[in-house]
Amino acid sequence: MATQTIIHNKEQFGPGKEPAAADRFRGAIWGALVGDAACLGSHWIYNLEELAQRFPGGVTGFEAPAAGHYHYGKQPGDLTHYGDAALLLLRSVAERGGFDPVDFGGRFVALFASDSYSGYRDHATRDTLESYAAFMAGNPGTPYHFQGGGNDDQPATVTRLAPVVVAHWRNSALPQIVASATRVSQSNDRAIAYARGYALILQELFAGSGLASALGAAERTLVRGTSETEVSEAIAAGGNAVSLTVREATLKFGQACPLAQSFPAAVQCALKYEHDFGRAITETANAGGDSAGRAAMIGAWLGAANGLDGIPSAWRKRLNRQEEIHTLVERVVALAKK
Repeated sequence: MATQTIIHNKEQFGPGKEPAAADRFRGAIWGALVGDAACLGSHWIYNLEELAQRFPGGVTGFEAPAAGHYHYGKQPGDLTHYGDAALLLLRSVAERGGFDPVDFGGRFVALFASDSYSGYRDHATRDTLESYAAFMAGNPGTPYHFQGGGNDDQPATVTRLAPVVVAHWRNSALPQIVASATRVSQSNDRAIAYARGYALILQELFAGSGLASALGAAERTLVRGTSETEVSEAIAAGGNAVSLTVREATLKFGQACPLAQSFPAAVQCALKYEHDFGRAITETANAGGDSAGRAAMIGAWLGAANGLDGIPSAWRKRLNRQEEIHTLVERVVALAKK
């Protein structure tokens, strides 16, 4: 299938003061976490009538999960399981001075294999824990490489990847680093390709591009004739659906987790509300399905496009780990500036 180049002018979204690179870095990491947390209580409700009944007047963000919900027991301001892994990766990158698959993988297993973890374990996580346990049982005393994640093509890695891209954004080995970060829990070519597309968009935004330009550059850079062709097509499809409402576009692409559905839906929403972080997140939340996965992508891109000040400060303050996040983000930003 031939792709169409996204045709948008930055001017159509209105002029604005360009954020400094450091504020784009901060915005990307905070944006992913805020987007995730905002969708906690409404995540994975696919039936839009049920969503409307449960949240009269619409989802406004940071609702408490109801009894029987996937995230029941978590409180407003907590992160979903996506966000739990994202915070873990942020901490690993900050403390190790960059991405280290063994360090992050060890933290990942320690958290999600623990009986004390009460959050949801998705397909990628369950398969990763099984692979780790099987290796350790068959190879006692042998260090594990943490590159044998599940065969999963959902948003697990892209929802947490922002600090890795920030720390290594000028490193020519970033594609290999992104692939390694993906393989920790997703040994899947499609997941790696989408993670590369996600990272390319952030790189362009960090360099000062507007969102439409960043998407177009990523679309052109992805390698045709490989698994990246699908990602290029997904970016173009999302851009070409910007005239639709977010709900219409999300239903068109699919509400479910697989990146072939969630990624173009996230692109469409981010473009439609490029300069309105809160509106973008609530619109994707009210479209149902894997809203937290989409919101983490949208949040990172809009945070990088508009800088930290583009994210409502009241929303950042809603995160229950905000002080720890602030400290870790600043350490990762310092890495990016070296």
